[in-house]
Amino acid sequence: MHYGHQAHPSKRQPPGRVARGSVETGDVSRSGKTTQQHPLEHRAWILRLGFRRSLLRPEDSERSDRVTYIELFFDLIFVFALTQLSRYLYANQSWVGALESIILVLALWWVWVYTTWVTNWLDPARLPVRGVVIGLSLVGLVISTSIYDSFGDQGLVFAIAYVALQLGRTVFMVLALARHDPALHATFLRILLWLSVAGMFWIVGALLPLAFRLPAWLIALAIEYGSASLGFRIPGLKAPGVDDWDVSGPHIAERSALFVIIAVGESFLVTGFAFVDQEASAVGIFGLFLAFVNGVAMWWLYFDHGERAGSKAISASNEPGRIARLAYTYVHAIIIAGIVLTSVADKSVLEHPEDAMTLPAAVTIVGGPLFYLAGLLLFRWIVARTLLVSHVVGLGLLALAGAAGALLTPLGLGAVTAVILIIVAAWETIARVRAGTTDDDAG
Repeated sequence: MHYGHQAHPSKRQPPGRVARGSVETGDVSRSGKTTQQHPLEHRAWILRLGFRRSLLRPEDSERSDRVTYIELFFDLIFVFALTQLSRYLYANQSWVGALESIILVLALWWVWVYTTWVTNWLDPARLPVRGVVIGLSLVGLVISTSIYDSFGDQGLVFAIAYVALQLGRTVFMVLALARHDPALHATFLRILLWLSVAGMFWIVGALLPLAFRLPAWLIALAIEYGSASLGFRIPGLKAPGVDDWDVSGPHIAERSALFVIIAVGESFLVTGFAFVDQEASAVGIFGLFLAFVNGVAMWWLYFDHGERAGSKAISASNEPGRIARLAYTYVHAIIIAGIVLTSVADKSVLEHPEDAMTLPAAVTIVGGPLFYLAGLLLFRWIVARTLLVSHVVGLGLLALAGAAGALLTPLGLGAVTAVILIIVAAWETIARVRAGTTDDDAG
């Protein structure tokens, strides 16, 4: 990963390319494909609303792929958000609680990933962009504080803050693109429409009795995720798709990798607080060690071999938008969910190490690593068409561990799942070494 290093070689502008921010029709994307843009003379009213100065990232400079410190500042909010989410899931280990937690995970991820897409195009070094990111961070903090009681008295606060962040950021993007990238501007107008429809369900759900909040928010998420999967198309309206979006592979990949680090770090926070709140014991120390092993194994599996695959795939693809959308917008949500669930499992193991096994505890302890490996398996298949046999075997072993979970204590099952993650990580490392992949190319 890099902070302010020289731009990735794949971002060098090919001969004859129209630079980003051009108002010509038929701009050429990073992938080399021509994108159709709408003539400006038919959009005069939009131009009057748009910013005169381009806020887009420059094509050929060190800022084109760079992850900036203001983006990392925005990420800090999600350390607290993930901690609140883990706290909520731990306190609500039921099928309804699990569904509510899934809604919260997907909502938080959607906030983060949409902002990442925006800063992929807009230059955070520009003061207006920097100011907007700081404003989004403030609203994100409000979202984070209301997570724990979002299905209680804080539901309206959560919904209003969430909708305000989603719509506010998209409106800013519409204004920033109006004069400088008509095709992308048209896409964000459609995004604004879809988010507005979903926003009504978020707000209405928060106002309705608690029994109706869950289905209303499920509909809202279905609209948001479903519209993205359809390329934000609007029935009856012909518009450019998103598969050939002009995206920066290195930037998207690095931002997602940093979020994985944040999620793993948050799991250490949850476990650490649980450990210091109890009396020291050999069992507690072993539980803390298992949590550390889980974190190391998850880091190793993501960064030792596969982290760079996504960046390379986007840079080489004729459909960079499709790769980025599938591999990072969707699949990484599964990866993050696995890490969050594992942090909850680690806390359960620490606080109830030798209790009789319960179904919620078994599902949590096995489910975290299972989600994580499944996410990595899908990620590598999408970006490299590689079927990771080690991960398939790991998923099978986790399923067997779950089936035998009733015979074990939470500490025992936690030890088994940690060993499975170590086996998969070791398998992948040995396969990498045998394939001749150097440490410099590993992750």
